[in-house]
Amino acid sequence: MSQNPPLIRPDLARATVPEMARREGQPTIGMVSLGCPKALVDSERILTRLRAEGYAISPDYKGADAVIVNTCGFLDSAKAESLDAIGEALRENGRVIVTGCLGAEPEYITGAHPKVMAVTGPHQYEQVLDAVHGVVPPAPDPFIDLLPASGIRLTPRHFSYLKISEGCDHKCKFCIIPDMRGKLQSRPAKAVLREAEKLVEAGVKELLVISQDTSAYGTDWKGRDEKFPILSLARDLGSLGAWVRMHYVYPYPHVRDLIPAMAEGLILPYLDIPFQHAHPEVLKRMARPAAASRTLDEIAAWRAACPDIVLRSTFIVGYPGETEEEFQTLLDWMDEAQLDRVGAFRYENVKGARSAALPDHVPDEVKEERFARFMEKAQAISEAKLAAKVGTRIEVIVDEVDADGATCRTKADAPEIDGNLFIDENFEGLAPGDIVTVEVDEAGEYDLWGRQV
Repeated sequence: MSQNPPLIRPDLARATVPEMARREGQPTIGMVSLGCPKALVDSERILTRLRAEGYAISPDYKGADAVIVNTCGFLDSAKAESLDAIGEALRENGRVIVTGCLGAEPEYITGAHPKVMAVTGPHQYEQVLDAVHGVVPPAPDPFIDLLPASGIRLTPRHFSYLKISEGCDHKCKFCIIPDMRGKLQSRPAKAVLREAEKLVEAGVKELLVISQDTSAYGTDWKGRDEKFPILSLARDLGSLGAWVRMHYVYPYPHVRDLIPAMAEGLILPYLDIPFQHAHPEVLKRMARPAAASRTLDEIAAWRAACPDIVLRSTFIVGYPGETEEEFQTLLDWMDEAQLDRVGAFRYENVKGARSAALPDHVPDEVKEERFARFMEKAQAISEAKLAAKVGTRIEVIVDEVDADGATCRTKADAPEIDGNLFIDENFEGLAPGDIVTVEVDEAGEYDLWGRQV
């Protein structure tokens, strides 16, 4: 959540809701969206449905007849911030509907905030709409209320998250996502491609593919023609002409078959893979694949097939039972793996997670010390890799332009969670969504600086 910097966790703070003109008498809803990009997509779908029913969307509390708070419930710290957001919405507006991952624990919410008007679970769009109808009845005017073809989006116009499935079939001991969001349910490929085509037609230059387990996409379909449907989906998305970035790719062996599409330029040479740890005993306690040495072989094979590939991952430090020797194995593995983009978070007990029952929990002060050492290692690797880019020419996408310069991202950088490239000279003709070539002339720990070629 917002108290965790983007370099550490791939979470989004409150999204910026687009302000829309309101006709007289039009019911208006506000939205607070917390958590990961998958929750942001849920918020976009809810707002799109509401807009189609004639509701206006308010960018503030006071202009709204009611407020929806889309919560995160993955960690106790995320739950605490969700409760704070609900409390703020109640104070500022008073008519609050709660949805999202924390909504899977309605008693937890109503125990803290008994005045909320309704609580629904994650991706329960119909229930959210029913709750809104009960609090603020719709009053559509089909001659006035027009909906953009791409729906309502909470991201900038030039990039968009594309959610391809819900749920997860893994049973990692530290995670309660399967309990909150259920088992894997992949969207039909035609529906995903149709949505992607509409987004690209509306001006989206970058599609960020997300799910709980992207590499498992389609494996829940019975009688499917293709063993691993993510492979053809990735190629089909790559044919649309936008940047395609793959997130949350679980390290199955068939991930190697995605790499040729990266080498060919169909999809970005970028893999977001949650390795979580490197010591086999810690991975076993997590109920994760425990073959870190073979993972190094896979990484070497990916880089051999696509030398430009960028690898991002997240890790947990201070997992129950983690010894100093096991943690040192993780640091040594990092030296060998040389991952490009790395984040970590300190282990937290989560209600309902099986890891809470494990013995030998690590003291908080040890977690902090290991976290600092891990991030120091990751920072040194990042700094060296970025320094090697000075003098090279690379493509970047412009995210923002202001009086001080242009904030851009390379193909190696996802929005919110990775670094930026800054152009501070001759940027006046640039606009968000432009893709330009720059020569890198300076590097920092996580960011680059360059000039247009």
